[in-house]
Amino acid sequence: MAVLDDIDIRLIAALRRDGRASISDLAAKLKLARATVRSRIERLVASGEIAGFTVLTRADVTAAPVRGLTLIGIEGRGTERIIGLLQGMPAVQAVHSTNGRWDLIVELATDTLQELDDTLVRIRRFEGITSSETNLYLSSRRPAARR
Repeated sequence: MAVLDDIDIRLIAALRRDGRASISDLAAKLKLARATVRSRIERLVASGEIAGFTVLTRADVTAAPVRGLTLIGIEGRGTERIIGLLQGMPAVQAVHSTNGRWDLIVELATDTLQELDDTLVRIRRFEGITSSETNLYLSSRRPAARR
């Protein structure tokens, strides 16, 4: 694992905010030379500290006012089938497999409580789901970028 200095930390924070920022924009924002930014990114990728870059769609960054987590228990071996059904639902933002009491954790986002309720009714009707528990997000706090 690479040892990160302040410049690396600031560069990673800037890339987290905008992974598509140009080298020139990053250099200006961080008050560094373009060559420095380019070589730092190349080094961070080569060391594995940066594992990849991704795209966020408008839906990913649009704040749905009703958000929550649904924990799901599944009977038997139907997990992959249920994951497929969940991934086809517009309200489902992500599906995570887990261990312990629950088999899946599903991130949900809807515009209204009624939409969330309708989504939960559909999910609970999937054959093989034995139990579920839903928790609504009241607020979300993200860690501030290190400087």
